[in-house]
Amino acid sequence: MDNQKKHMCLEEASEEELLQRLDEVIAEYKEKPGALIPVLQIAQAMFGYLPEKVLKKISLGLNKPYSEVAGVVSFYSFFSTQPKGKHMIRVCLGTACYVRGGKEVLQALKDKLKIDVGETTKDRLFSLDVARCFGACGLAPAIMVDSDVHQRVKPARIQAILDQYIDKDLEAKTANK
Repeated sequence: MDNQKKHMCLEEASEEELLQRLDEVIAEYKEKPGALIPVLQIAQAMFGYLPEKVLKKISLGLNKPYSEVAGVVSFYSFFSTQPKGKHMIRVCLGTACYVRGGKEVLQALKDKLKIDVGETTKDRLFSLDVARCFGACGLAPAIMVDSDVHQRVKPARIQAILDQYIDKDLEAKTANK
């Protein structure tokens, strides 16, 4: 693959291009029974979440009431109407993590990121959530960033953990230029 094609693959599509691609997906699935969930899954993969504009387009394209489309999205937890960050941070609040400082770790993350649970940072780098258990109870409290489990986390170590992901992203951006 030449450098120009390689560079084009790394560019993000504009919203207009994504909406055109969504039209193609809707046209492909329109006549198939049970099309709504696969179309929603593809749309979420394309946009990173399901904004109202996308839900309306799917509703019209599949000839389904908007209330039905929105109802399916709100029913299934894997669909999101809010943008998600590049990195998902989950704080374990299972019993062991909770009693060993999980609540304080969560508060430190909220303070550092300036977001609450269920929100995403303005730069769309991090989203914050809570979870029940990662199976690391003996090394509590634990947080998970993407698929990496960090154990015995202390509020004072939060910035160092975040920096690992910020640095990785900076390195990746520099390498792609």
